[in-house]
Amino acid sequence: MESKQWYMEYRIHKNRPGLLGDIASLLGMLEVNILTINGVEGETRGMLLETDDEEKIQLVGSMLKKVDNITVLALRPPKLVDKLAVRHGRYIDRDSDDDKTFRFTRDELGLLVDFLGEVFKKKGNQVIGLRGMPRVGKTESIIAGSVCAMKHWTFVSSTLLRQTIRSQLSEDEMNTNNVFIIDGIVSTIRSSEKHYNLLQDIMNMPCTKVIEHPDVFVQESDYTFDDFDIIIELRNTWDEEIIYDTFTNAYLED
Repeated sequence: MESKQWYMEYRIHKNRPGLLGDIASLLGMLEVNILTINGVEGETRGMLLETDDEEKIQLVGSMLKKVDNITVLALRPPKLVDKLAVRHGRYIDRDSDDDKTFRFTRDELGLLVDFLGEVFKKKGNQVIGLRGMPRVGKTESIIAGSVCAMKHWTFVSSTLLRQTIRSQLSEDEMNTNNVFIIDGIVSTIRSSEKHYNLLQDIMNMPCTKVIEHPDVFVQESDYTFDDFDIIIELRNTWDEEIIYDTFTNAYLED
């Protein structure tokens, strides 16, 4: 039987000496391997486990329910956010009203790059929106995430070095394995008809597209937020407000 990974998360109510050892011994006796373990925000611990017998995982959950010092919060096949929580020791902040929106601050760029790298490894069509004020690290994070995923990136529109508005791409650049970077302001407000036709072709391709400034992109095009699979917000600080009116005009100056 093929081995499968599981994510277990538990909260410690009384951290007595030897508690982790007891849990590890229980898993060892059941031949459940511990791949990774880390603290996840305060008195919460996360474990990435592996076993070829799902019944053993169910047995672990039943037995740990009888341990007074801990409460099992999760025992499931790992999601991407679970793996990153164990890897980085904290959960990615998510919008409670919109579970496809993820929030980061500039001092979490390492976590963001790791997250993007894992997302970019997925095959097929996915549209990712990236909100943030100028010079917060949006484009740099996309490039770094592409490097982590070992994928090439292609600028369709950008202002990273100078304003870029592409009207055609080479055959190599149109590779569906590439990550396409689109500036939502440049591609909708300042684009030509040829550029917009290219944009539509790319949006119809089964590939990864990352659109900076997705709010303006939706406002100025025929696309909606239903077309997006993930929305990422990147701020300098948690209380920073992302307001496009404060920089859109200057952003588009020649």
